[in-house]
Amino acid sequence: MKQKRVIAFYLPQYYPTKENDLWWQKGFTEWTNVGRAKPLFHDHYQPKVPTDLGYYDLRVSEVREEQAKLAREAGLEGFCYWHYWFNGERLLDRVFTEVVETGTPNLPFCLCWANHSWYKKNWDPTKPNVMLMEQTYGGVVDYTHHFNTLLRAFKDDRYIKVNGKPVFGIYKPSDIPDLNLFIDTWNELAKENGLPGMYFWGFSYEEADIDLVNTTNLDAVVFDYMLSAYREHEGSYYKKLVRKLRQFIGKPNLFDYKTYSNIVKKQLRVSSKIHPCIIPNFDHSPRSGNRFIIIHNSLPKYFGELCSYVFKKLRGRESEENLIFIKAWNEWGEGNYMEPDIKYGRGYIEELNNAIVKSDNEN
Repeated sequence: MKQKRVIAFYLPQYYPTKENDLWWQKGFTEWTNVGRAKPLFHDHYQPKVPTDLGYYDLRVSEVREEQAKLAREAGLEGFCYWHYWFNGERLLDRVFTEVVETGTPNLPFCLCWANHSWYKKNWDPTKPNVMLMEQTYGGVVDYTHHFNTLLRAFKDDRYIKVNGKPVFGIYKPSDIPDLNLFIDTWNELAKENGLPGMYFWGFSYEEADIDLVNTTNLDAVVFDYMLSAYREHEGSYYKKLVRKLRQFIGKPNLFDYKTYSNIVKKQLRVSSKIHPCIIPNFDHSPRSGNRFIIIHNSLPKYFGELCSYVFKKLRGRESEENLIFIKAWNEWGEGNYMEPDIKYGRGYIEELNNAIVKSDNEN
């Protein structure tokens, strides 16, 4: 049995949809923002250019096969696909649907429900955002419909499970007004359909939200340390640079990867109910423009060092529940990816694999 189960979040927004054509522009995909990004200060790595897979279209099955091959090289157990469900309406579902229906690629997967409303964001704080798709919750009727829509996936041999239970994430669990009803409904439906139940985790940025695992029927929390690092900008160079940038381009937020790494090390908890989510890099400027969040000096070797630290600390957890999430595999618009690029090649993939192999050899 595996001693650690490393899973990477996967963004499916790399093909045109009618909604994005209407809301943004004809042919809009994640690559639209990526391709027009520009450096905003000295030593700012932009634009980020993919190499091995190029500016791919996820409607092409060969691309998905190559992604799976790279994921295996990295040592990942599988992908956690972002899943979009709006009270009966499902968006950006083509990729995952085809993965389930075709049986390829042969790489394990699970889902995380991105249960937030969609907005056309106005990065000028004096102007309101525009609602594109509102997230609402329809109670037992909708929860049942939602479950049945995904049942085929849950029964797929590739679906990632904990003790036989399909793993399902909820991005904003506290936004669901009847969270326990949702969880209980799905657990009942799972058992009615020959499954032992569901394994639910909630995503969290806030320390206070970790308590959700004790106050709700969630099985675990996946904790992202990004917000904690964001609040602790360190180093006079970055403070001075940010002040200088604000004179010209609004209110950017810039901090070093070592700041982020130190926060993870300081706050990391060893618990079967808290799964860490660590990031290889982050640069929100392609989406947010002048009001960016950037983790500067995000080098593959630093990511590898952080992975090694986390794996070592979590060595004592039971293998079945030793889940570790990477955010993300391919969120290029947020500069948050592991796929090969023109500057670092397969650096992030190699560093993760090296850390996994090193950890396995030490056990």
